[in-house]
Amino acid sequence: MVSSVPILTGTNFAEWKEKVEFTLGVLDLDLALREEEPNPLTEESTEEKKEFYKNWEKANRLSIMFLRMTIASNIKSSLPPADKAKAYLAAIEERFKTADKSLEGKLMADLTTIKYDGTRSMQEHCIEMTNLAAMLKNLGMSVDDSFLVQFILNSLPPQYGPFQINYNAIDERWTSNELANKLVQEEARLGREGIKVAHYIQGAGPKAGKKHQMSHKRAPSRMNDNQVNEKKKAKKDEKCHFCRKIGHFQKDCPKRKEWFEKKGIPYDPEHKLK
Repeated sequence: MVSSVPILTGTNFAEWKEKVEFTLGVLDLDLALREEEPNPLTEESTEEKKEFYKNWEKANRLSIMFLRMTIASNIKSSLPPADKAKAYLAAIEERFKTADKSLEGKLMADLTTIKYDGTRSMQEHCIEMTNLAAMLKNLGMSVDDSFLVQFILNSLPPQYGPFQINYNAIDERWTSNELANKLVQEEARLGREGIKVAHYIQGAGPKAGKKHQMSHKRAPSRMNDNQVNEKKKAKKDEKCHFCRKIGHFQKDCPKRKEWFEKKGIPYDPEHKLK
């Protein structure tokens, strides 16, 4: 029975508290959680008061030990010292009250905005949404199964439009498990018909995915034999009439430029020698 109590990790406080209180109650060790500490014993204390004090002290000591045994080490070290089980449990609850509210908001936002984009199977998608609902329940915020069904339906892309219309048209209402099984079958049917769910990319415009990176330039197209021969012929026709060498024209000839410099004549590429 003790092993059924989960370790308090920070996201399961509601579940942890419920199981701790139940387990201590079954073990008859919850007296210190239900009753305030009795007054110190005196010589005039009755046997009944002495027995109650003894039972309370035992329950308090073992309850604190039990609480500490079921708390993760990193959380345990951040909690104040405990000498009263009831006060210790209250301190733990206060510690996670703010965190639970913040986490509840995030989980609920995820549950209501999550969309099926085809990157995973429909079964995995439904399991994720069911897990979100279970985490909310652990935090003390229960999500009715009928609401979970609606959240799952709202998460579907346009390809599942006929499926949604059919569901709304029938009188029968499915559980979330039944809906998940039907959606897995619908996913298989769409696959057989060649209909796939496009990956949803937030903020993608009409040209998304078409922009090439600078490092992904196209390779130059290959030339056929005729083009190669024409290029060689054009290269051969590039003959300098000044130095008679092939590969450049007269206006680009370095020796011609040197000749102009030696003669003290301003260089003119279009100048014709006489």
